Amino acid sequence: MALRWYTTVIDAHDIATLSRWWAQTLDWQIVYEDDEEVAIIPKWGAEDRIGDLAEWLRSGPGMVFVPVPEGKTVKNRLHIDLAPHKSQDRDAEVAALLERGATHADVGQSDDVTWTVLADPEGNEFCVLSARDR
Repeated sequence: MALRWYTTVIDAHDIATLSRWWAQTLDWQIVYEDDEEVAIIPKWGAEDRIGDLAEWLRSGPGMVFVPVPEGKTVKNRLHIDLAPHKSQDRDAEVAALLERGATHADVGQSDDVTWTVLADPEGNEFCVLSARDR
């Protein structure tokens, strides 16, 4: 038996703004939005029903943003790793994220790591890994 990783849920103060920030970052699309939830999925993702189990299990996860009143107080226990393709300029991708509101984050990493730790505009940490092709 296998279950599909369906979504990752992100707590946020401003779900409309943060969901759009992540949709732009990942080149994804908003597929549902109301005052209590915004859902984004890859542009290549299926919005229609998937009847076949094998295809269902191959479908990638989305992200759902839900409102919370409290602010973030500690380092995330779970974070997202992003990676550019080898044909992309990794440093330019990091610079673009910073220009759009990401900030550098210190989660205890040493100076010689091969990734960059950033936080989204609401402080959720994520990493940009070295360029790769798989």
